[in-house]
Amino acid sequence: MRPAAQAVLLSGTFVQLMSVTVMQLAVPRIRHDLAAGSGAGQLALAGYTLTYACALITAARLGDRFGYRRLFVAGTAVFTLASLAAAAAPDVEWLVAARLVQGAGSGLVAPQILSLIQIAVPAGRRAAVLGRYGATMGIASLAGPLCCGVLLHFDPFGAGWRVALALPVPVGIAALALFRVLPAGRGPVVASRVDPVGAALSLAGLVLLVLPLTLGQDAAWPVWTWVSLVVALGLLAAFAASQRRVRHPLVHPAALAARTTRWGIGAVLLFNAGIPSFSLLLSLYLQGELHRDPLVTALTVAPYAVGALLGSGVAEAAARRFGAVALAAASAGLAVVSLLVIPALPAPAPVLWAVLGAGGFAFGVFTASAFSLVLQRVPADAASSVSGLLPTAQQLGGTVGVAVAGVVYTAGAMGSAMVYEAVVFLLAALATARLGARRPAATERQPPLGVG
Repeated sequence: MRPAAQAVLLSGTFVQLMSVTVMQLAVPRIRHDLAAGSGAGQLALAGYTLTYACALITAARLGDRFGYRRLFVAGTAVFTLASLAAAAAPDVEWLVAARLVQGAGSGLVAPQILSLIQIAVPAGRRAAVLGRYGATMGIASLAGPLCCGVLLHFDPFGAGWRVALALPVPVGIAALALFRVLPAGRGPVVASRVDPVGAALSLAGLVLLVLPLTLGQDAAWPVWTWVSLVVALGLLAAFAASQRRVRHPLVHPAALAARTTRWGIGAVLLFNAGIPSFSLLLSLYLQGELHRDPLVTALTVAPYAVGALLGSGVAEAAARRFGAVALAAASAGLAVVSLLVIPALPAPAPVLWAVLGAGGFAFGVFTASAFSLVLQRVPADAASSVSGLLPTAQQLGGTVGVAVAGVVYTAGAMGSAMVYEAVVFLLAALATARLGARRPAATERQPPLGVG
């Protein structure tokens, strides 16, 4: 894959994931400016993740059917227009609607990026490109709060949070202008048929699962949230059962046949049940309990971002040499960091910076190599399915983690919440260890998907 094509794909990944976190610091200012209640503010924050997570599995198969580049362009156009609409929102209802559409656009794009990497990059070089993809994810998830903190503090043109929400627009326009550098690939003919029943069951089940998890905490967990969760589990069970009976399942049977894939998806879900909530808890504590302004908060957590950048830089070499052991060690390291955060917060600044820098380094190692370690062993005809399942696990893990961590934080304050973080990171380390400690077969050849 040409460098220009990689730049287009990775820029799309960057702005999608930055849009997940950019709202974490902006919500209080948005609520003030738009006279929004706490529920509306939470939905503006979580609505993006809601539609993003729910669209991924179906979007992966749509890419097989209509072509990965075509879906990338369509999703990028939707995402870019919705980003502009969110930045210009005159009221909170408009903002929520724009964020929902923006998330759907991201959901269309994300699986196509992984599928295009799978078809356009030879197996021997794929780990390096996937490492850059993972590094981009890690940096993007931390760039949102940092950029937003700076913009809210300096408030250029009196439109701080609006400028923050508009940051993806020029990147999206550039990607649309350069889309022809991307290969025009699609899945095998047999994989291009979309199972309508499976699509409906997965979409409905994921919406009913994610919605109460995103809104339940602020709404004090009313009855409808529990009903929604029960119905969601039933629909997702029906989806799983239907995939074994239909001729052209939405998720390819080989996608979950390998132990590496099953444990890899589980490890990604568990790891991300800690990552978004970890940074969100730090932001809440620094701005709430310690009364820091957004810029000071952003600068306080900056060593975490620096550590993530450094960890991403060594992730490929670590995964090549140590395999899954590198990921397990990184996740276990974050568990230790979570327990050290509480005594480090009142300590002199260098102590906290060292702790957060170590946590960021572990985060970078895991994020920059996890997808590569799983995807490089996936059969070619199941690649698009796993390209949808991995980011779905990532987003669902983050949604569940934020909900659970929020409950623990409210009930037992920061110390209890950090214990929760340590537990999920240890569980992720155990799941990652089950991938096997042998070195990944970087030179293993796989037949390409259809290109045309």
